[in-house]
Amino acid sequence: MKLWQKGKEAAEIVTKFTVGKDREMDAYLAGYDVIGSIAHVKMLGKVGLLTPEESAKLCKELKSIYQEITKGNFDLRSDMEDIHSQVEWELTQRLGDTGKKVHMARSRNDQVLVDIRLFLRQQLQEVAQSLQPLFTLLQAQSEKYKATLLPGYTHLQLAMPSSFGLWFGAYAESLVDDCIQLQAAYSVVNKNPLGSAAGYGSSFPIDRTYTTELLGFDNLNYNVVYAQMGRGKTERVVAQALSGIAETLSRFSMDVCLYMNQQFGFISFPDELTTGSSIMPHKKNPDVFELIRSHCNRLKALPNEIMLMTTNLPSGYHRDLQLLKEHLFPAFQQLQEIILLLQQMISQIKISENLLQDKKYEHLFSVEAVNALVLQGIPFRDAYRQVGAAIENGTYQAPTQLSHTHEGSIGNLCNPAIAAQMNAVLQRFPFDKVATATNNLLS
Repeated sequence: MKLWQKGKEAAEIVTKFTVGKDREMDAYLAGYDVIGSIAHVKMLGKVGLLTPEESAKLCKELKSIYQEITKGNFDLRSDMEDIHSQVEWELTQRLGDTGKKVHMARSRNDQVLVDIRLFLRQQLQEVAQSLQPLFTLLQAQSEKYKATLLPGYTHLQLAMPSSFGLWFGAYAESLVDDCIQLQAAYSVVNKNPLGSAAGYGSSFPIDRTYTTELLGFDNLNYNVVYAQMGRGKTERVVAQALSGIAETLSRFSMDVCLYMNQQFGFISFPDELTTGSSIMPHKKNPDVFELIRSHCNRLKALPNEIMLMTTNLPSGYHRDLQLLKEHLFPAFQQLQEIILLLQQMISQIKISENLLQDKKYEHLFSVEAVNALVLQGIPFRDAYRQVGAAIENGTYQAPTQLSHTHEGSIGNLCNPAIAAQMNAVLQRFPFDKVATATNNLLS
């Protein structure tokens, strides 16, 4: 069934090409399509476009369809173009002409817009909530290994002393900024486009503020033209938030691959978390982290893919936008799998102790030597030259004590302050409000 069909059947080759993978992508949206329809039907009843009896019957059957979807008993029929068509068809089968009224005062354009917003909102919530245990684990490892020193590098050359506490803590704080970007994307998503119809509104006296409240959105996309223009832009903003997280996890994975190398020997993992070679019996490969790195790099490309797919589009709806779902929707599951796997790996990491006692790392302490001379009253540039000369002529003696006390340094990680930042970001998400609105619609 095609909602737009007026009698003449489209050529099969055209139908196949234009539908593409959209039916597959509709599996992500099925439940959200029903939730959006319940809000729409309630609004139609409120403004008098449906009788109270019609609105009540439609809501009852929509809730029944939602239950079928959640139980896995609702499959998209082969003769249906999309999920919107099948829901309307089901309602018509169950309620006759009353079922046909569900599409009054809306278009598939704003229908799919609200479906996508509801889907993205839920996915962003799940990503934010999955980051919290990873963040907590990184902070716990930071505290556990705060006194265990680690070589620090710039340009992949020995630089200054670091610590495993500093290393783990850095990635925890990176997740805070990633969560800020995630919350910004959530704010863009959490606006109601329903009622914009095909992008130019409706002559029916609909109440868009009411559907906004019913669906738990924070606000409206007021301008109906912009509501349609938001498609593509919203997906790109979300993709940018996901790519920020992917950047953090990719960089961490690259560190792990380096640190597991025998020339580094900083960390290791139980044998069951590594892989071997078919020819070299000594190998313990970081395949998990190499694959995480590659998957994350794909996620980092998402914003650019979406931007290019929407380049040069004028205002209004265009079928190009259909393809965005294929790129963005599966990304959430991929990222969730990576986050869960990283928690498993990080919880079982083995840290090498006393690394910096090796003489090859003595130059890491050159800045400490310079600073010690400065504290004796020698100007910094002169102290720098003295230590440099001592290194060149072989008389340099590495200091044995570190004294880093400022905020965020080896001796003062400030993990509680970083945790407070993360908690503040997470509290800005209106998850409870959304859950209450959804439960009220489905109750």
